[in-house]
Amino acid sequence: MDFQALLSQLPQETLFVLLAYGAVLGTYLIAVPLALYAWINLRWYRMSKFERLGVYGLVFLFFPGMIVFAPFINLRLSGQGEV
Repeated sequence: MDFQALLSQLPQETLFVLLAYGAVLGTYLIAVPLALYAWINLRWYRMSKFERLGVYGLVFLFFPGMIVFAPFINLRLSGQGEV
């Protein structure tokens, strides 16, 4: 049985639910963590204490997505030079 036949057998409501789950999962695991990484990288030295508290709260909230991208993103401080 091919994929097209399998999709045609599912009710349309089920497809909408699967699509909604996929959108929420993609937002939670991909979009927000990448945006959060970018925000942290841009604002690291200029954050106020309340902004930093909010960012750390978001890191806690989106921790699974942050872990997915952690091995691939290098956010080391760039001002150290060769040591």
